[in-house]
Amino acid sequence: MYPRARYRVPLAHGRALDLGARTLVMGILNVTPDSFADGGRHFDFDRAVAAGLRMVADGADIIDVGGESTRPGAEPLPEDEELRRVLPVVERLAAGTDAPISIDTYKANVARAAVARGAVIINDVSGLQYDPSLGGAAAESGAGLILMHTRGRSRGMYELAIYRDVPGEVKTELSSAIDRATRAGVARDRIVIDPGFGFAKRAEHSYEVLANLHALATLDRPILSGPSRKSFLKTVLGEREPDQREWGTAAAVTASVLLGAHIVRVHGVKQMVDVVRVADRLRDARAWDAPSHQ
Repeated sequence: MYPRARYRVPLAHGRALDLGARTLVMGILNVTPDSFADGGRHFDFDRAVAAGLRMVADGADIIDVGGESTRPGAEPLPEDEELRRVLPVVERLAAGTDAPISIDTYKANVARAAVARGAVIINDVSGLQYDPSLGGAAAESGAGLILMHTRGRSRGMYELAIYRDVPGEVKTELSSAIDRATRAGVARDRIVIDPGFGFAKRAEHSYEVLANLHALATLDRPILSGPSRKSFLKTVLGEREPDQREWGTAAAVTASVLLGAHIVRVHGVKQMVDVVRVADRLRDARAWDAPSHQ
């Protein structure tokens, strides 16, 4: 186990996240017809809203709403269609629960519109590489900003999965993403980092990054870990559908908590809340002298 610094992350609309005392659970709400993990079961307004509210009832601390699949090989989604999918869901959830709503997008206009309707966090899988104006939009909105590590676009990311030092290169490239954000005007204390399991990483790379997750602590930003149902788990579990990878996800989530993650992003909220509670109890059983960052 490794120490975990505490942070207070300002969000849009005057809200904030206190991170570090316990691990927060972010529920994944894919409003897409082609999600790799849930088969598009929430690609309907009423079902999406009901699923988001159920996640909160099951213990989710944050709901992450996404309208575009970014799985390897996915085609880009037109902006107007993404807006059509996510905005009504974001607005209804923001009005129907106190849980912070995150918008999973790399498009500045989608981010702006979602924050205007109640989202308080922007979750960018590109680390500000796909839309140069997203950093400015995040700065203007006052939203929290999650920066994920990746290389290239969905269709060609595996061609760029060439590393000599996976943890070191991921850390260096996340540091560059932080620099991009701050140059765009995003306050450093609003930034959370995500190593991006499975994105421009083959299975062995994802395991190596997870095993060295604690190394990202030197970037002095909260860490989000998102191993849920990812394909790298198949190298151990064997071929099975994503929703049959929950036991493997549980192991990866436990490792994430013990190695210093502040937030875990998951599909099976109810099950993973239990996993996180036990992992956090293990952390609490050991005395830490971890720094606090406001």
